[in-house]
Amino acid sequence: MATASTPTSAERVPFRARMQQFWRRVTEGMELTQLWSQFESETRASYRLYSRDVAAKTPEGLTRRGHRLHVVKEFFWAVLEKLSPARRVLLLAALVLLVFPSGGFSYHDSSNDMHVVELDFHFFGGLLLFLLLMLEIADRVVMKRDLQIAREIQTWLLPGAPPQIPGISIAYATRPANTVAGDYYDVFPRPGKTPEDSRVVFAVADVAGKSIPAAMLMATFQASLKTLSTAQVALPELVGNMNKYACSNSQGGVRFTTAFLAEYDAARRVFTYINAGHNTPILRRSNGVIERLDVGGLPLGILADAKYESASVGLMPGDWLIIFTDGLVEAVNAHDEEFDEPRLLSALESGVSTTPKELLARLMANLDLFVGATPQHDDVTCLLVKASQE
Repeated sequence: MATASTPTSAERVPFRARMQQFWRRVTEGMELTQLWSQFESETRASYRLYSRDVAAKTPEGLTRRGHRLHVVKEFFWAVLEKLSPARRVLLLAALVLLVFPSGGFSYHDSSNDMHVVELDFHFFGGLLLFLLLMLEIADRVVMKRDLQIAREIQTWLLPGAPPQIPGISIAYATRPANTVAGDYYDVFPRPGKTPEDSRVVFAVADVAGKSIPAAMLMATFQASLKTLSTAQVALPELVGNMNKYACSNSQGGVRFTTAFLAEYDAARRVFTYINAGHNTPILRRSNGVIERLDVGGLPLGILADAKYESASVGLMPGDWLIIFTDGLVEAVNAHDEEFDEPRLLSALESGVSTTPKELLARLMANLDLFVGATPQHDDVTCLLVKASQE
């Protein structure tokens, strides 16, 4: 009688290798700690998404038991309402089948023989959940592909390598909180009536909100800035015209944009700027004195007839200028502490002898070290300018 032979170690190796290959494909080579960190980050993001809906519909004055019941009910609706009506019905049917006890029925055929048919409702409930998962994954794949295309388009709107500008060296970087961002930065020439009147435009802006709506408004901001900059008008008039255009696309001021716009006169080494409700840029003089560039007016898109005032500062060799969005200083760690401006200034002080590119890399590394595994909740943009000896 033949007996089954025990697989040798050589036969077991291919199976182990296949399993390892399968696991690497599933995890994309990530370690368990990285997987857990990703899961934790996604869980927190999902919790914030649903908890906002629950908190908005939870009234005051409920008893502890009433509060719990209300939170459970609103959480259920927060999840359900994010599905299409057809998928809501599918989910409800799946939940009913999962809690319904398995059973069956009997019948007699023409020969009077009794047949028993057993139904496993749990199996069909799981099958409906799997179908719902497939539908949601298909939507996610399509959306992810569209978002990737949108990100590529948005990347085209942002500058590439920093331009070479007499008297200064610059560096910039942005990190979107989602696939696409609402932050914008740019550095580009603005020709004047004569070569002596030519300027270089510096722009850093932050559209209220995140993801696709903010990204779309960021694109309109970029287009209006590039178009309106061709007109031979002073900076206050340019910003005023941009504000009027922004008001026509801001949904009554809900989608406003904070912006720092400046013109650099390389011949005179002078920055003329307007701060439209943006985080105050920091100008560190070569002797260590800190100045704030806060002259300007309201964010763009709030009041159509808002007036904007400009101011000018000279840049001397060794001076540093940091222009940033709130995502940098408001980034939080696991203890809900903000990165804040003192840490930004500390990074600047420790790198005043370096180049903007080196300081920017150091600043982003410090930010990563501070934040750790905490998910990024806002877009981060930073532009550094250092006045040279030229």
